[in-house]
Amino acid sequence: MADSQDNVLNLLKKSEEFLKKKNIPSARLDAEILLADLLKIQRVKLYIDFERPLSLTEKDEYRERIVQRSKFRPTAYIIGKKAFFDSEFHVNESVLIPRPETEELVAWVLEEYPNKENNLEVLDLCSGSGCIGISLAKARKEWNVSFTDASESALEINKKNIQEILNTERSFELYHGDLLSPIPGETKFDLIVSNPPYIPEADKSTIMPDVADYEPHLALFVSDFQGFHTKILTEAKSKLKPEGRLYLETHPRYSTWLKETALSLGYSEADLKKDLSGRDSFVRLKL
Repeated sequence: MADSQDNVLNLLKKSEEFLKKKNIPSARLDAEILLADLLKIQRVKLYIDFERPLSLTEKDEYRERIVQRSKFRPTAYIIGKKAFFDSEFHVNESVLIPRPETEELVAWVLEEYPNKENNLEVLDLCSGSGCIGISLAKARKEWNVSFTDASESALEINKKNIQEILNTERSFELYHGDLLSPIPGETKFDLIVSNPPYIPEADKSTIMPDVADYEPHLALFVSDFQGFHTKILTEAKSKLKPEGRLYLETHPRYSTWLKETALSLGYSEADLKKDLSGRDSFVRLKL
């Protein structure tokens, strides 16, 4: 990709063309993100200083990043971070890349609990990078937020994000284990918020390669959606305080089933909420 005109603008153009040939759908955006991160500048500044030449080392590093992206490795994993809500989270292949839909889930919870003085016990279930719980804890400093995940390596990333984003003396409990099984028996929560795995394994072939080939399948896919989510509903019911709430991001295909199943299990209220695309992607359940 290198020639005598290896300035910012020319390299962006060449990289975009290369990625398009490899069928990368967001070729220009990815080329910009990867270069701006490498040069440690904001994306908009690429066009302010577009004639800036790159050093040989910078060109080599950028070329390697573009090659990785051409193999569908997600941009967030290449640069090791992803913006979510109002923070930047460390990510690697141990954790799901935070998504805009999950920001909608966080916003919904905060809208329903606007009182910043309320001291609530909150659990981020299947926490991954910790993006849900950390965003809630940052916005509601009186809340006591805990995290649980089945992956130890995910919890390491979670812990790192707590330390860097919250930068506080507050203590946070991180539990390792299957769903709510590691939570001590006497511990109960006002809120449990979760983006659990919800894509049926039968749908794997329909998933984009940058997701299916790189993101952790433990955080994405379930072999038995109904069995797995019945377990979530049952365990959460035993860990919620009276009138406690469970908020879930889910597969729109199963949202009505989740609502009906929750009511049959003894939840007093069950409501669906549409995402910005008009799909029933969120469920709120109340004891």
